[in-house]
Amino acid sequence: MGETFPRKTVSCLSFIVTTSHRPTCVQTEAAKQLASEFKVSFAERSDLSVKDITEKFGVDGLLVVSAQRTSFICGGQEFFFHPGLARLRIKELKNGKADQMIKAMSLMPGESVLDCTLGPGADAIVASYVSGPNGRVTGLEASPIISVLVGSGLSTYPEEEDITAAMRRINVINTDYRTYLSSLEPCSYDIIYFDPMFRAPRHKSPAMNSVRLLADPAPVEKETINLALRAAAKRVVLKERRGSAEFERLGFKHVVGGNYAPVAYGVMERQGVLD
Repeated sequence: MGETFPRKTVSCLSFIVTTSHRPTCVQTEAAKQLASEFKVSFAERSDLSVKDITEKFGVDGLLVVSAQRTSFICGGQEFFFHPGLARLRIKELKNGKADQMIKAMSLMPGESVLDCTLGPGADAIVASYVSGPNGRVTGLEASPIISVLVGSGLSTYPEEEDITAAMRRINVINTDYRTYLSSLEPCSYDIIYFDPMFRAPRHKSPAMNSVRLLADPAPVEKETINLALRAAAKRVVLKERRGSAEFERLGFKHVVGGNYAPVAYGVMERQGVLD
């Protein structure tokens, strides 16, 4: 989908590709194609359980193609694409309620957003909905597995008409944000956004635990923020735990968000930054 960068390997998990039980020819071919893409083995399911096929091939996890979805299963956790809270957040926006991320971005229709940490994609979906058909949202994802599953989900997942349109507009690129930001000209995007993995999880969530299994755990560096400021025409936004020391470490003096929300947003304006 869109631009192509060298496929980035973040997780050192070993895996093979298989299907659900009694797959169709289409599912089998899709699984073989994924195996070829990732340069790993394809295995016939042969009525084996997830545990049995994992042990048989001596791998950490499975990439499973089924009629309902494609998912990554490892250690009793499963990652697959779902719009998640994006649906509720867009519904609230339609009802006139504020979205704290959108407020922090000061995002307007027609503007462009670079989501440097795409993950499950919910923030990018909301940004795409607000920026609209004349806007542009690019999502960077360093994990090849997350990139493939979320990119495929955004292009195929059935939803309500306007949410579907927002999902379809997102361009997913499998690369790390440092590489991509270094390649950009000044003012390439209006807003550049970071939602890195929190050092400590806010709560126990099976969905987020499955993301942590695959995601790049590296913290954002000050040099990266400087690259983002150069590439942003309007502002750089960082999502973190409320009270996180990351805001001060990375130079975010202006922090906004709901008074009782567990997360906050650091905002750094592009105005005044020298090229």
